[in-house]
Amino acid sequence: MWYILRFLWNATRGHRLAPWRSPYLKWRLETYTGMKMEKIGLWQILTIMWHERRQMFRYLLWTARMNGYAHAKPSKSATQDWQ
Repeated sequence: MWYILRFLWNATRGHRLAPWRSPYLKWRLETYTGMKMEKIGLWQILTIMWHERRQMFRYLLWTARMNGYAHAKPSKSATQDWQ
């Protein structure tokens, strides 16, 4: 659940009280559905999210996994000083 909130927090920067106005979310939905950004509003976003909820959940799981790779802690053996 944390990764969903984190993604939404980052994706709606500047539009947190009205996320359907976020240019980033509109752009992502435009590339996913082919609809023009100017025509995407609250009801279109809710409809897309409802119909594609499984794919959206898979996407959020993928972003969480990629975030884990991006912020992986180095292993102890990889950081040993060789004297």
